[in-house]
Amino acid sequence: MAEQNQQDYVPGTHASLPPPISQVGIAGWMRKNLFSSPSNVILTIVAVYFLYKVIPPILNWAIFDAVFSDVDHRNECREIAAGACWAVVRARFDQFLYGFYPDYLRWRVNLTFVLMFVALIPLLYDQVPKRKYLLWFSLIYPFLAFFMLWGGLGLEPVESAKFGGFLLTVLIGMTGIVVSLPLGIALSLGRHSSMPVVKMLSVWYIEFFRGVPLITLLFVASTLLNYFMPPGTYFDLLLRVIIMVILFSAAYIAEVIRGGLAAIPKGQFEAADALGLTYGKSMRLIILPQALKISIPGIVNTFIGLYKDTTLVVVVGLLDPLGISRATLADSSWQGLSTELYIFIAVGFFISCFAMSRYSLYLERKLDTGHRDK
Repeated sequence: MAEQNQQDYVPGTHASLPPPISQVGIAGWMRKNLFSSPSNVILTIVAVYFLYKVIPPILNWAIFDAVFSDVDHRNECREIAAGACWAVVRARFDQFLYGFYPDYLRWRVNLTFVLMFVALIPLLYDQVPKRKYLLWFSLIYPFLAFFMLWGGLGLEPVESAKFGGFLLTVLIGMTGIVVSLPLGIALSLGRHSSMPVVKMLSVWYIEFFRGVPLITLLFVASTLLNYFMPPGTYFDLLLRVIIMVILFSAAYIAEVIRGGLAAIPKGQFEAADALGLTYGKSMRLIILPQALKISIPGIVNTFIGLYKDTTLVVVVGLLDPLGISRATLADSSWQGLSTELYIFIAVGFFISCFAMSRYSLYLERKLDTGHRDK
């Protein structure tokens, strides 16, 4: 007993005593992470000094000395304060959201955007009430969105040239993400197939689109594609761009999923064969669920890259948020305010990409089977 009483315990771990105040809470975290050694103390002091010198000027420029009021010229901003002139964003806010979509028809864009979340919820979360019925809506939503945005059948048509801003970014990005995933899965299975012709075609497709820059494909979609079409045929530029983005993204998704398939032990395939499952059932019930689970980080990373790459459409004449910012800076009233515009665009992209990354982490935690060491 004396030996047990003299046993040394790490501070805060003795069963009969509460942990010392200095070992828990904020004080414990700071002691462990910021002041655990002389080198950490020095690095902490340097970091605090750096933040002290950098953060206050940024806050002064972006918030405290900034101009948020509605003005019509950059010179008016400078007369009010010397900070950021966020009035330029306020003046062109509608264009950043809708491009040149007609004002009186923007309710269609707003309704389509709200319905997009309604269609995504049953796909992203399996505990939604009435999920079975909502999945039917998710299935018809792409056709409904096309009808709402472009019009027809009683709704006033809107040409693609009117699309712009974040409307264009979300449209290209979400369409590319939703359509390229099943296409990428099919290509990955094709490359993994034992049928020579299917495997060869899948390999050629993947290697071609992975070896060609997206900007080159966009130029092909905007110019060269017309030479291969019958004379007098009109193929909407925006639809051509969306198709190229889908084909490009599917090749990268296929390689990510192929990595997931390669990580599955051979015994899983043998077990499926031993159970007498057909190829379709073994892939649907055993192989693909495991491969997709393994591939979640890579798939989401590809989706985020695709979403950010939508800014390349500016080179073919489509006015995404960067295109709107260039048009704004060409106006003599707002020249020299590129920093404010690019920060606003960066924040918009960050919100979307951060939401995708957080959902990825949620999905990984949800599908965690507990095999890893905690």
